[in-house]
Amino acid sequence: MGPQHRTMKEGPDISRIGAMLGDPARANILTALMSGKALTAGELAYEAGITPATASGHLRKLEESGLILPRKQGRHRYFTLAGDEVAHALETLMGLAAERGHLRSRIGPRDPDLRAARVCYDHMAGTAGVRIFDSLLGRGLLELGGTGVSLTGPGRAWATAFGIDLAPLESARRPLCRTCLDWSERRTHLAGSLGAAILANLQARRWAQRLQNSRVISFSDDGRAGFETHFPLAN
Repeated sequence: MGPQHRTMKEGPDISRIGAMLGDPARANILTALMSGKALTAGELAYEAGITPATASGHLRKLEESGLILPRKQGRHRYFTLAGDEVAHALETLMGLAAERGHLRSRIGPRDPDLRAARVCYDHMAGTAGVRIFDSLLGRGLLELGGTGVSLTGPGRAWATAFGIDLAPLESARRPLCRTCLDWSERRTHLAGSLGAAILANLQARRWAQRLQNSRVISFSDDGRAGFETHFPLAN
């Protein structure tokens, strides 16, 4: 038997995950769940452009593959991504697709707003998300190393002053800082628990809010001014 007929018998099998992502309807379902919200089967069917009956089969496969989790509340059954690792993998693939030019040909009415500022699972993406990363990195509050991105000493002081409690973030299993290739900017934005905490802080201050039934983040006038003050770009 020649080398072309041999199969890998050890290590992780990525073919199953690839098969789940390879179907456009399932890819649309997973993309919809990147909003970080729990959605019903009917809502996901609408997002994927398929019938509820077809969506049911796709949701079952995604659940069996460990990519999504069902949650029951009252009479309704909701679905979410199975966790931060799944979201991070999807973010990476979306960034890779954008970098390689694999973009959707149809542009929706909110596309410019999505590119400006949007929720990416639980952190800020788009132009605003890249601005956060560039600002923190340029001011020496973040540093890039061989193991990725990390918060510096001055960065820890900044986070505390900004109202972020680092202790619970660092005690969790999730990485504090992660880089993510932004699909619209094709540059890096900040993910991880710190990225999520920054977005939560902006929303708590009522500087930013997510538009209903959308991933778009809208800034108030005060929020825009506060954002520019707290996330200046280094000269």
